[in-house]
Amino acid sequence: MRIGIAGITGRLGALCVEEVAASGLELSGGLARKADPQKRIMTDPAQLAACSDVVIDVSSPAAILANAEAFAQAGCGWVIGTTGFGAAEELAIRAAATRIPVLRAANFAPGLTMLLDLARQLGARLPAHEYDAEILETHHRQKRDAPSGTALAIGERLAEGRGVALNDVMEVNRSGVRGEEAIGFASLRAGQIVGEHSLILTSGTEQITLSHRAFDRRVFAQGAVKAARFVAGKPAGLYEMAEIFGG
Repeated sequence: MRIGIAGITGRLGALCVEEVAASGLELSGGLARKADPQKRIMTDPAQLAACSDVVIDVSSPAAILANAEAFAQAGCGWVIGTTGFGAAEELAIRAAATRIPVLRAANFAPGLTMLLDLARQLGARLPAHEYDAEILETHHRQKRDAPSGTALAIGERLAEGRGVALNDVMEVNRSGVRGEEAIGFASLRAGQIVGEHSLILTSGTEQITLSHRAFDRRVFAQGAVKAARFVAGKPAGLYEMAEIFGG
């Protein structure tokens, strides 16, 4: 099985290289802004797709459109760990999923995958008018998107359980009193924190907190390689991390 890595020179991309090797799989090459033939690093996504069975994409939102076309054209699987993209990128991902297997995850950690399922269950069982929902996320100072893709995924699952669209109830930039049945987000950026997320549900008489803390980025690389193994040979479609764990 040949695995390519888009964003191979980044911190997570470098860990993915190590985990591919540790799993006994073949590294077909990588994508970066500057080519390095000796290390099989290239700049053309079509070139990487041509020699890969699956590409793990931990690059940037700016690369999504070109990657979607190249990977779909080549017929290779696509594992996406990039967050912070917009409507055009969302459409490109969904279009690619009609031609190739695509697994998209805001977070590859097994524990966070389980938290997402719990968020949906809590949303379905605890009335929104009784339990105020707040999502707190903390990351390293270099992270560009806020709220994080993982925080938004938690909010989406909670909103799904409540039977509402997240865009209709989310509060990010606040002033004044919180909205009725709102899902609030708070983002902190400091130092080199890998990633911390908490879903806090508070009523007049109790509080429930679900938290996940990543100590090492390697957990994301390990999850990405598991995702690559999962999508290899799958029919075209859009897959989730929960399916790897029987969800």
